Amino acid sequence: MAAKTDAQVIIGGRVLTLSGYESEEYLQKVASYLNGKITDCSKIEGFNRQPVDLQAILLQLNIADDYFKAKKQISLLEEQATEKEKELYDLKHELIASQIKLENTEKNVKNLEKNLEEDSRKIIQLETELKNKVTPIGSGKRH
Repeated sequence: MAAKTDAQVIIGGRVLTLSGYESEEYLQKVASYLNGKITDCSKIEGFNRQPVDLQAILLQLNIADDYFKAKKQISLLEEQATEKEKELYDLKHELIASQIKLENTEKNVKNLEKNLEEDSRKIIQLETELKNKVTPIGSGKRH
């Protein structure tokens, strides 16, 4: 387990010591977030005229709102990531199927080329045989 960290922070104009197992940077970031929420709430008309306990509740409500919005955003992002993973899975399978089809087509092309080559040799052989059997008219030879 990580060592406990103590950090001096200022929240709402008060110096406080935060302790935790997170880094000092993280604890400062939390304090900064709280100060930002206090500033945002202070800008709301009538907030500063409310009793301190009501101000604290309003601040807590704002923080809870941020939390639930962030949670919803995470859920949406997780759904999108799941959809993207499924799309990627489908694309990989499609790619594999296309590669197999390509390999089969290449084999067929090689077989066709081989057959064409054999047929070309047969044609040449038959043409040669035909030339040897047929003599031009008037050459004096008869069959």
